[in-house]
Amino acid sequence: MMNALPHTAMILAAGLGTRMRPLTNETAKPLLEVAGKRLMDWQLAPLIEAGVKRLVVNTHWCADQVEAHARGIGGVEVVFSDESDEVLETGGALAKAAPLLGDDPVFVVNTDAFWMPNDPQPLIDLADAYFPSRMDEILLLADTQRCLGFGGKGDFFLDEDGALTHRGDADAAPWAYAGLRIVNPTLYAAHAAEPFSAFRIWSELLPNRRMHGFALDRFWLHVGDPQALRDAEMWLKCHGA
Repeated sequence: MMNALPHTAMILAAGLGTRMRPLTNETAKPLLEVAGKRLMDWQLAPLIEAGVKRLVVNTHWCADQVEAHARGIGGVEVVFSDESDEVLETGGALAKAAPLLGDDPVFVVNTDAFWMPNDPQPLIDLADAYFPSRMDEILLLADTQRCLGFGGKGDFFLDEDGALTHRGDADAAPWAYAGLRIVNPTLYAAHAAEPFSAFRIWSELLPNRRMHGFALDRFWLHVGDPQALRDAEMWLKCHGA
């Protein structure tokens, strides 16, 4: 039986984009274009097509540009979480936005990665694999051998039952966090709205096997710096996108 798809998505769009400089000196990273399409739109299009009805967008760097673009997105309600005083990072952002997110599970979306073909099926599959009785977060995972722009050692091992183990001190792990997950927002609402990484929450969930993963069955593109952006443009051109 298919689980309900979250109707709300938290879009992490407040970052300074330091690794993408100088391209982000006067533009927010989510608004950079890849093959003629804003970087954040590569994630928003499948979210909306899947059935998401509400976007909560946090803003800081070039906030006016991000807000102007997001207000032009059709078919969804868009609200903003203002981080103009300071960037709250991947955990603090959810703590501050908690009153806007409610108590039901939500998608949380990084804006520097996407998959091809760029369809909504991975979102539907991720929601179908999310069982709140057994997990608090489920992460979409990219195969480090089937991606572009990711130079890391991998983030996680995936157990047979879907539970995640962090790479820790291992030389490498086969799965990278693909920048999209389903979250129980009440976990973050219990924390102060101050800068902290989501890993503060994950370090509590992982030992209790409350953090699971789901393998992305698509090619994954991570667009973290100018070279990765150029590589993504070339890959998309070569593949007719």
